[in-house]
Order: sequence, then structure tokens, then C-alpha cells
Amino acid sequence: MSGWGKKYPHEQQKKPWSFEEAKEKLQAFCAYQERCIWEVRRKMYEKGVKEGDKDELIDFLISEKFLDEERFAPAFARGKFRLKKWGRNRIRQELKMRQISEPLIRKALNEIDPEEYYDTLLTETEKKWQKTSEADLYKKRFKVTGYMMQRGFEQDLVQEALESLNN
Repeated sequence: MSGWGKKYPHEQQKKPWSFEEAKEKLQAFCAYQERCIWEVRRKMYEKGVKEGDKDELIDFLISEKFLDEERFAPAFARGKFRLKKWGRNRIRQELKMRQISEPLIRKALNEIDPEEYYDTLLTETEKKWQKTSEADLYKKRFKVTGYMMQRGFEQDLVQEALESLNN
């Protein structure tokens, strides 16, 4: 299977979705889990939906409440925080990539409970600290900080969490 945008000569080109087929399949795609317009456009691209049909399909999905970015952003933020243990920075970056507006991103991030956020940060920092085998404490601290920042947690909060572990 090729990545998006790549075409290999030996691959059989599948028949692109017709308007009606796309309408039906995209309804199911959006009903399965919350989606944003960017994800739906990407799916239409992958399935070869005609350029002229794309905006009409998006308008239909929005009017029928299959697509709603105000519902998508908080659901995405809650899911990635609770299931993947991502920090606010990583969630913000992913929402921006999906072309979600800044006010919606802020609203979504505000729905993450600060106490639950800090507890998760402490738990994940402690797990990483225990798994990191490094004799030099400065290097160990550097590695754990880098890892937690990569997960999207704010540096000042990571430093605070590390301080509380070492006391």
C-alpha cells in the first residue's frame, strides 16, 4: 500500500469513490469517531473523490452534524491526554496540524482538568525516571526532561515534577 500522494506503477489503481458512495462512506467514517475537516479531506484525497464534489460533501457532513470541529477539538484533547498521556504542547501541535482554529484549541485544552494533568505528569515522570538507567544524575535528569517535553509537557512543570521526585 502506498503512502498518501505516492503512486507506484505496479499497484492496481482502485476505482475512485462516486459522489453517492463517498457520501455514504464518509458518514460512516465520521459516525465511527469525531473527525475534523482536515481528516475528511485527507480521506477524500486517498479515495480519489472528484475535486468538485469535496466542498459539497463537507457542507453536507456539517449540515447533518457528522462533522463539528467544536465537538472534535475537546474530544481529541481528552482522548490524547487520557489514552496516550500527551501534554498540552503536543495536543496543541496536533490540533494545529489538523487546521483547528486557535480559539477552539484553547477551549479544548481548558477542558483538561489541571489536577488530573499534574497527577499524570508526576506519574509519567516517575515511570520514566525509574526506567532510565543512567548513573550520572544530571544526564538522567536531562534524559527524563527531554522525554517528557517530547510527550508535550511544559518544561517548568517537568522540572517541578522532577524536584518533587528527588525530595
